[in-house]
Amino acid sequence: MTNRLIEFSAVAALVAVIVLAVVQGHAGGSAAPLEPGGNSFAVRDVRVFDGTRDLGVVTVVVRDGVIRQVATDAIVPDGLAEIDGGGRTLLPGLIDAHVHAWGEARRDAARYGVTTMLDMHGMADRLPGLRAQRESLGDVGQADLWAAGYAVTAPEGHGTQYGFPVPTFGPQTDAEAFVAARIAEGADYIKLIVEDLGAHGGERRLDTLAPDQVEAVIAAAHAANRKAVVHVSAQEDARRAIDAGADGLVHVFIDAVADPDFVASARARGAFVAPTLSVLASFAGEGIGAGLAADRALSLGLTAEQRASLDAGIPRASGDGARIERAMESVRRLHAAGVPILAGTDAPNPGTAHGISMHGELELLVRAGLSPRQALAAATSRPAHHFGLGDRGRIAPGMRADLVLVEGNPQAEITATRAIVEVWKNGYAIQRDPRAASAQGVAVPSASLVSDFDGGEIAAAFGGWEPTTDRIAGGASVAEHRIVAGGAGDSRGALAVTGEVRPGFAFPWAGVMFWPGGEPMQAVDLSGRSELVFRVRGDGRHYRAMLFSGPSMQGMPAMLGFRAGEEWSEVRLRLEDFAGADLSLLRGIAFTAGDPAGEFGFLLDDVELR
Repeated sequence: MTNRLIEFSAVAALVAVIVLAVVQGHAGGSAAPLEPGGNSFAVRDVRVFDGTRDLGVVTVVVRDGVIRQVATDAIVPDGLAEIDGGGRTLLPGLIDAHVHAWGEARRDAARYGVTTMLDMHGMADRLPGLRAQRESLGDVGQADLWAAGYAVTAPEGHGTQYGFPVPTFGPQTDAEAFVAARIAEGADYIKLIVEDLGAHGGERRLDTLAPDQVEAVIAAAHAANRKAVVHVSAQEDARRAIDAGADGLVHVFIDAVADPDFVASARARGAFVAPTLSVLASFAGEGIGAGLAADRALSLGLTAEQRASLDAGIPRASGDGARIERAMESVRRLHAAGVPILAGTDAPNPGTAHGISMHGELELLVRAGLSPRQALAAATSRPAHHFGLGDRGRIAPGMRADLVLVEGNPQAEITATRAIVEVWKNGYAIQRDPRAASAQGVAVPSASLVSDFDGGEIAAAFGGWEPTTDRIAGGASVAEHRIVAGGAGDSRGALAVTGEVRPGFAFPWAGVMFWPGGEPMQAVDLSGRSELVFRVRGDGRHYRAMLFSGPSMQGMPAMLGFRAGEEWSEVRLRLEDFAGADLSLLRGIAFTAGDPAGEFGFLLDDVELR
């Protein structure tokens, strides 16, 4: 939301690892986990917040991952595992209404009771898989994700700087066709970005969507039965978005306190606001993230990577404090007028991390005028209602058993959400100790060939390929990849990687990344492989192969060099020579150009992990 947020908002992502130091381990948590079991159980004599109200002390019966009974006189079938709820509160699984999720984000979130997340901008190729998971009642071990896919933004606008190609919306773009393309990719809703940096101070400006474009995209989204939500940071942009029919704002604006006309308009049109106070507090230097990391009640589920992200807040500068104060007052006024407030963190921006930051967001919402019970509704039933998530966000018969059991009563003291006893996803207990959950990467197919690029598509036997550049960490380099005819040894095809390394970043790079897991930065076990083999042809430039690995993504990747000459050659790199790489937790392999700056191009073929 601030200028520095826009420049550094991927600090917890892929190559922010290059500039962050390795962090220390964590202390143990305070609540002992319950014994693991199946997805059928009962919680006896527990206080229940059902998503909207306090049901008092009741018994909740779960069978096959679905809530069956919620009553004081509930009948517990013989043989069903029973959990003592005395002195505890059962909550619906929390819903984070604004995230950007990759790598281990969904597992990180689930450990802290966030069982559903709403992603507001990211690659679209994962969308079908996300839908399949959230329709399942299986033991998935992670939060479900709804997603916008690619956000709607202007050419070179905010959202295009994160190292992956983004379709953009220009002056001549047809709104109906553009929205239809996003829906065909699997977008669950449409997110628009209206951001020129004017609200953040400074002289830099970005191109952004014009008011008529915003109106056209919102109308197209509604015609296609999709909600339209809007990123704004200025009140006038927010006013125009609401007047154009936006269903909600996914940030609260920072340049002014919400005036009576805006409040009245938002209420009259039924729009919601997800203010993402966690990010504003981080950039105001309030130390919210560091405070969460230091809370012993939260330490059990914290990874080194999450700790680094929480500690990554940027020192407070002039004006930041006023921005968070204006934002808090806007939330107070909107809430008092009856405008729905949704809890969203914008994790993993600096000073935030997936899952754990929801507990800080709840506290901030209470500081901004919501009661603890209203804040809990903002993280459960309200996002479920406004985004049409019909089977979650409440504790009632027929709902899926996404549940959080905590000590004490967060309806009286909101920080009680931090004393987590157990989290269930689809009725299955979540492993809350990340040391056990990520002790080893997932297995991959035994075949050595990753990609031969002969099928006419960019495909892999496991994992996938994406461009990668330093733009994800604030640089300006660019890269693209595509299939071309004619590969090594007269094969049918090869992967062409082209781009430009541009100066201005401490560790410039551009190229292509292979993700061996099911999604970016998911760890896989390749400890049985000994060699990276590929064929390459290019411009005579020297390049780097970079291995990202280990239990966290902090620290420098392991690197070895290679040259792309004018004729095809085979490159064989022993994996043991990548100093410090943990092959049991391999997260990514990048083929990149670095210094010196300038244009580059190479062809890649027959990539193997032998």
